[in-house]
Amino acid sequence: MGSVIFLRHGQAKNNIERILTGRTPGVPLTEKGIEQAEKAAKFLEHMNISAIYSSPIERAKHTAEIVGKHNSLDVIIDDRLIELDMGKFTGVPYDEIFSSHGNVFMKFYNGELEIAHNGVETFSEVKKRVLGIVDHVVENHPDQNVVLVTHMDPIKAMLSTIVDLTPENLFELIIANASLNIFREHKRKFSISGLNVMDPSRFNQDW
Repeated sequence: MGSVIFLRHGQAKNNIERILTGRTPGVPLTEKGIEQAEKAAKFLEHMNISAIYSSPIERAKHTAEIVGKHNSLDVIIDDRLIELDMGKFTGVPYDEIFSSHGNVFMKFYNGELEIAHNGVETFSEVKKRVLGIVDHVVENHPDQNVVLVTHMDPIKAMLSTIVDLTPENLFELIIANASLNIFREHKRKFSISGLNVMDPSRFNQDW
């Protein structure tokens, strides 16, 4: 039995500015985000990691490189772990989107047509690519522990294939920056071993 460990990137500039950057290049980790990634990397030193895959987006890639350095592993870039394509909402502040389009996140999880009409990747599309990389990992790293460094919604996509979550549940669920989300695999069936796992000291801080 192996584990597929989804790691969300550390805090990035867009997180504190509350802007939907999507796949926009040049959005780095903050100093706090680098510290978070370092703590996650040290946490993972004890988990016998065999491989690290990462989204190509800078904030995820940098997080993955920090983990790789601590665990003596090279990072494999895989586009299936990429952030959502936010379409026409790319680069727009959260508050501005909410005032003009309502709760677009709920609409995203609900699969409403307005999402696709604005060029935003749909949740079903995210699920398809995330399950694709998970199948690849299970096939190529049998009974091993593998880290996938990605973004919040790809992690929610994985979670929602195992647990029946409503759009409201998905919207309210926060996957913390640089948290480990651990799924155990046995004969192509998955169970949840941990959500938002991180250094205990971080539970006293803002996520």
